Amino acid sequence: MFSRRRLLVVTLLLVILAAGGAYLYRAFLSQINFAGSIGGGEQADVTASPDFSVNVFAAGLSGPRFIAFGPDGALYVAERGAGRIVVLSDANGDGRADETRVFAEELDRPHSVAFHNGAWYVGVPSGVVRLADDDGDGVAESRQVIIDDLPPGGVHSTRTVAFLPDGRMVVSVGSSCNACVEEDPRRAAIVAYDDATGAGERLFAAGLRNAVGLAIHPETGELWASNNGRDLMGDDTPPETIYIVRDGANYGWPTCHSGDIPDPDMGGPGACDGVEPPLAEMQAHTAPLGIAFYTGDTFPADYRGDLFIALHGSWNRREPVGYAVWRLPLDGDTPIGPAEPFAAGWLGASGAVDGRPAGVAVGPDGALYVSDDRGGFIYRIQYDSP
Repeated sequence: MFSRRRLLVVTLLLVILAAGGAYLYRAFLSQINFAGSIGGGEQADVTASPDFSVNVFAAGLSGPRFIAFGPDGALYVAERGAGRIVVLSDANGDGRADETRVFAEELDRPHSVAFHNGAWYVGVPSGVVRLADDDGDGVAESRQVIIDDLPPGGVHSTRTVAFLPDGRMVVSVGSSCNACVEEDPRRAAIVAYDDATGAGERLFAAGLRNAVGLAIHPETGELWASNNGRDLMGDDTPPETIYIVRDGANYGWPTCHSGDIPDPDMGGPGACDGVEPPLAEMQAHTAPLGIAFYTGDTFPADYRGDLFIALHGSWNRREPVGYAVWRLPLDGDTPIGPAEPFAAGWLGASGAVDGRPAGVAVGPDGALYVSDDRGGFIYRIQYDSP
């Protein structure tokens, strides 16, 4: 009798585990493609639109994220995997870095860099660090922690720092989860400070699940952001979005996505009331990160002022998407068409992922520079007059 009862209990447990496993697979695992999360990456066969050429500007970096050119004409790189900021110089102008200099090291997972009033401001998980080269030797002698109390942990740990034309500093802070009610209102938001000292903290905009990319429009001075939509709503919902971020506005997360899509778990009647719509939408799960307006003068005229977007690539879609750089054509601050492919090749024809675009920047030579945080490369895209 005892053995039969034990057998029944074991059988029941196996049935429950099998049912739970089937549910987990249908609800979650079947929607995941880990191609973009596994492996070290390698040099990709990157190609761009006709009449553009691509070359490797630098290699051998560890998780390079956002990039920015300094007043010295060199490229500053947040090398997240190595915990440092490096400077790449091209003294002979051949389109390839001929020097890699360590500007600052022993930083905690640096993600973004922004130059302001003679110093570099670096976004790290806890906040912002100020670095300054006081004696002009090309290395940061002074280091000051400006902000160190942003909410830690969670699934989105990057912090992007930018400066508005009036001198206010803004920092984007991603959500701690896929969809939840945050305890700290600074999560899934952009936080503003009176100036570069970090004084006067307040909420600038809310409801942005993970606004990784920030850029200032060169004509209007408005803050633009790329935003990563939530997961587990299907392969094609919700779309990834580009916003003009306005002071005091709400962009919907976690109850509403892309301005008009109520969340199936967190939303309800009226979930999208008063939510700001996006300026542009893109394929779900492409994961837009860095954004940059084209301010150079070597691309064709119809490219000037357009927004370039680094698509990091999907991790949870049956068919991988992204792994590319797209262009959003603009007339001033108004899109004149949907975002469209500009450079690709990080995702191979066989589905192998060689790299993942992270940051974009326009160089003083007019070329577009793209960091690949999986392969450890910086790619340079230039226009070749036909």
